[in-house]
Amino acid sequence: AETARAAQITPDIDAAQVAQAGGGDLAALREQGDRNGALVTMTAGCVALTRNLFAEGRFDAVLGLGGSGGTALATAVMRELPIGVPKVMVSTVAAGNVGPYVGAVDITMMHSVVDIAGLNRISRQVLLNAVGAVCGMVEQQRMTAPVADDRPLIAATMFGVTTPCVTRVRERLEAAGYEVLVFHATGNGGRAMEALIAGGLVAGVADVTTTEWADELVGGMLGAGPHRLEAAALRGVPQVVSCGALDMVNFMGPFESIPARFKERHFHIHNANVTLMRTTPEECAELGRIIAEKLNLATGPPKLLVPLKGVSMLDSAGASFYDPAADEALFAALRRYVHTPAVELIELDLHINDPEFADALADQLLAALAEQQDL
Repeated sequence: AETARAAQITPDIDAAQVAQAGGGDLAALREQGDRNGALVTMTAGCVALTRNLFAEGRFDAVLGLGGSGGTALATAVMRELPIGVPKVMVSTVAAGNVGPYVGAVDITMMHSVVDIAGLNRISRQVLLNAVGAVCGMVEQQRMTAPVADDRPLIAATMFGVTTPCVTRVRERLEAAGYEVLVFHATGNGGRAMEALIAGGLVAGVADVTTTEWADELVGGMLGAGPHRLEAAALRGVPQVVSCGALDMVNFMGPFESIPARFKERHFHIHNANVTLMRTTPEECAELGRIIAEKLNLATGPPKLLVPLKGVSMLDSAGASFYDPAADEALFAALRRYVHTPAVELIELDLHINDPEFADALADQLLAALAEQQDL
């Protein structure tokens, strides 16, 4: 009976209209029998229609239901919407790696537990919770007055092992009248920050924690893609960059799941689900080259602050990842490949989490911001 009632629902926009908006024909798609091709067309149609509907103020939130294909379609739509618009995705794949689905926006993923084709005692409760969640988000927005904040935005990057540095930098910048958005350098965090910078919403960048490049290079699980460190450089946004957590590559899951080619490497068990691997001198040298070349793209004068006594909590005398030879390989590559004076290279005989290093970084960024305002 429940299935029959569901079949009687008449959509405001039917499948034929979606296909047409995506540049296709529904009958032709069905005749061709190409599931992936149909999904591409229907996704394009949904995205185009959703953009128009949102611009017209026709909806307040998005709720999606699906397996891997439905999740790919629905989250593609959600990623087109601004941060703050409620987005809830009930998915059979929500318990796995959802990074590709979530991207750089605020999608709430809810695991369906069971298949969502039809209702049963489990799916009924999960769907009720999903409806309650998205309705609660909408009601909360209606009840909450928007907060006016015209402070210029600063983007910063942080990891647990660079928290003391970034916390002090944030406090200094906030005291100077800026609002600081701290992004966790977990791949999605770096991509989200790059997107925000590329969108012209950021006045300056304190890119303390460039560790995502270590994962990208070596094969860890928290890489942010090949364009990390490009947005601020290409837009000429004032930025101060450092080497935070370039001593480590991240693996998620049990230790046994780490690829066999790394088994002889030096590891640090961070917790039951995260294992860290020390970068080698050769990898550090390549990281130095990559970071230098990204900064060399800059249309504005970036600053690179190098903490000669260590780049993370684990990279200090007596700590698990302390390796002066690997650090020196990183620093030497930065010296070799950075184009000075276009990129200002500042070496400090400090650890990255020393208060003096954080103060120096904040001072450099504040000076760069002041210089740009004087132009």
